[in-house]
Amino acid sequence: MTDAAPTPEKPVTETVDAFHYGRFHLVQPKGVGHRSGMDAMLLAALVAGEGPMRVADLGAGAGAAGLAVAARIEKAEVLLVERSPLMAGFARKSLALPSNAAFASRVSVLEADVSLSGKARIEAGLADDVYDHVIMNPPFNDRIDSRTPDALKAEAHAMEHDLFERWIKTAGAIMKPGGQLSLIARPQSIAEIIAACGRRFGGVEITALHARAGESALRILVTAIKGSRTRLSLRMPLVMHEPGQHDFIPFVDDLNNGLAAYPRLPRT
Repeated sequence: MTDAAPTPEKPVTETVDAFHYGRFHLVQPKGVGHRSGMDAMLLAALVAGEGPMRVADLGAGAGAAGLAVAARIEKAEVLLVERSPLMAGFARKSLALPSNAAFASRVSVLEADVSLSGKARIEAGLADDVYDHVIMNPPFNDRIDSRTPDALKAEAHAMEHDLFERWIKTAGAIMKPGGQLSLIARPQSIAEIIAACGRRFGGVEITALHARAGESALRILVTAIKGSRTRLSLRMPLVMHEPGQHDFIPFVDDLNNGLAAYPRLPRT
């Protein structure tokens, strides 16, 4: 049985979910579209710092990662960029929640296609050289492997041709020189990501994320700096659970709940 597309007669069921021990809440669709979880929280943790900063969350969905940044960093201004009107609508619902009032004025939503370039991108609202951080949680799966029952969820999870090239090109265009790109992806995408960074970004740092020691990596965390000429670094792997345990190790639990950031390596 598949989920039917939402219609006026059959509105989308939604939930309001607490993140960061209730420091922010997210309105999400139930049964259609993509539901956010730990991936978004780890992505948000890649943004470190305390001072004023402008952050763009590309392909934001309902806005989980961007809202996590705004909730944790008091002076961060965040733009949620999402091309789906339905998912952008959920992001706006989240911003209207009284529980998010402390940071809602620092967050805005833009309905735009991340893959636009040149004049079309600028006219859509993504100007050049504006953001200190650009974060992204791109669709993970090849379309040929997608078995998701509803079209919106399939779109959220399916990898389009040259997606990393197009998204990272946009990130490089809208980011200030010296700004940081952060993303989470599957390990199979590592070559595409490095190639897409090309001459736009250097100082690429990659952390493999493992469920337990001895198991294959589930995700990679990637950061890079616009215009840097520093060489690529493979960081110590991050293991989420102790052997035989289901609870996160304390550091990963802190990352997941907005109590810690995962900063880049210090440079000498």
